[in-house]
Amino acid sequence: MYKYDEYDHKIVQERVAQFRDQTNRYFAGELADEEYLALRLQNGLYVQRLAPMLRIAVPYGMMSSTQVRKLADLTRKYDKGYAHFTTRQNVQFNWPKIEDVPAILEELASVEMHAIQTSGNCIRNTTTDQYAGAIADEVIDPRPYCEIIRQWSTFHPEFAFLPRKFKIAVNSVPDQDRAAIMVHDIGIQIVVNDQNEVGYKVYAGGGLGRTPMVGSLIREFLPEKDLLTYLEAILRVYNRYGRRDNKYKARIKILVKAMTPQVFAEKVEAEWEHIRKSGSELTDTEINRVKQYFTAPDYATLSDTPTELAARLQDNKAFKNWYERNTATHKQSGYRVVTLTMKQIGTPPGDVSDKQLETIADLADDYSFGEVRVTHHQNVVLADVRQDQLFDLWQRAYTAGFATPVLNLLTDVICCPGGDYCSLANAKSIPVAEQIQSRFDDLDYVYDLGELELNISGCMNACGHHHVGHIGILGVDKKGEEFYQVSLGGSSGKLGGGSNAAIGKILGPSFARDEMADVIEKLISVFVENRTEEELFIDTYRRIGMNPFKERVYAQAH
Repeated sequence: MYKYDEYDHKIVQERVAQFRDQTNRYFAGELADEEYLALRLQNGLYVQRLAPMLRIAVPYGMMSSTQVRKLADLTRKYDKGYAHFTTRQNVQFNWPKIEDVPAILEELASVEMHAIQTSGNCIRNTTTDQYAGAIADEVIDPRPYCEIIRQWSTFHPEFAFLPRKFKIAVNSVPDQDRAAIMVHDIGIQIVVNDQNEVGYKVYAGGGLGRTPMVGSLIREFLPEKDLLTYLEAILRVYNRYGRRDNKYKARIKILVKAMTPQVFAEKVEAEWEHIRKSGSELTDTEINRVKQYFTAPDYATLSDTPTELAARLQDNKAFKNWYERNTATHKQSGYRVVTLTMKQIGTPPGDVSDKQLETIADLADDYSFGEVRVTHHQNVVLADVRQDQLFDLWQRAYTAGFATPVLNLLTDVICCPGGDYCSLANAKSIPVAEQIQSRFDDLDYVYDLGELELNISGCMNACGHHHVGHIGILGVDKKGEEFYQVSLGGSSGKLGGGSNAAIGKILGPSFARDEMADVIEKLISVFVENRTEEELFIDTYRRIGMNPFKERVYAQAH
């Protein structure tokens, strides 16, 4: 992973000192609330419903075990002993005191972490596939390109005050999209053309929130060295034409739709012609400089499926379930990619205690070269685990509550913090997730259903990605009471029968919170009764449409 050089250290330390001074002046009454607002947002500090919230940057989801231990320590010293993994592959503290945040940032800087550009109308954390660099079917490791974008976008003076926040995602696998690039402001698919040249398909204008949209292809092939100049052209067009009079109409997706993707692409191309030869093209030297931070770890020479692993799989059903569901094929013989699921029933999805953070760091050191990755499904990946150590890892992960074998299944719920923490939320989402996870606690039944994404958001900002859940749940407020709207048929990409990205359609009138498990059970029953062999929920929905689901749910309700 990327290591700070002297310039990075200097920049981050200067920012900590600046924010300490700004915070001192705020408490001294020298800065008004509205003046301090912009300054704290630039450092990831929100003021939420119950307490401030600090969002910490985790570039493309990667952390070292040292950084994870620092997070554990900080949760004990400054929070309530736990943190929260977000759908942007970042980490949040939900209960810090404002006056403690400069000290938190100073300690984060000591382990090469910060909270810069985790909020505000700027380019946010660039995300990618959590399996990047460890799998054989990617075109090329996307992490160096994410790091190049990070270095380019951090403190970019032209894009510090965009019309709205801006999110970029990069994917490098042809048949899978674990980065959900189609629902980002810019989605980048790394490809190889007929001349065997690396480049990018570029999508723009996707996004969730109040007006969800799937991105449009605006360039079929962009040469590798033109990445930053083309991104700059897109941002310039958005910065120039994006609306600033209405925050709900300010995202690039609104602009692309208003212009049409074709006209938007034409304006980007025209802008690009001005800057593409400006000297900002990537050079081989620069690309290789960044790539050197992402070289393969010191793998041992091993064979696949060692004897001891085969015997464990034969004798232990629980371990076999976990192996088949929570581990994935690795490009290196004798290794597997392991996902630690943060979805134990009774624990809010993504929440992790200080002790659990330390356990994750220990597991990373003992089994995966000291590296941890956060996923946008709010889980954690150990990317390089020896197969002959999988059983030992499983036993320790099971004890810590990280081995629930439900990855990509119904109870692997994505869930925002909702009304329990977030001041923007209209309804609580964590109790709904717990209600559904408790109802579907029969693993054999959940396995029989196959891959199925259920996403929950507490408001239209869609931090829980409800629009692209095969089943989506949105908390809504009706005259001061919480209700829940259900949508079907959403998809963030290629998970589920090779399907393309789609925004879910609303089922009908909303439901009370205590009805939600029953509603999901009825939806599942329609799927089970109508599916063909090997068909997933999303496939059945697309074949039979909304009406059978609607008739079942509302016939029972009335």
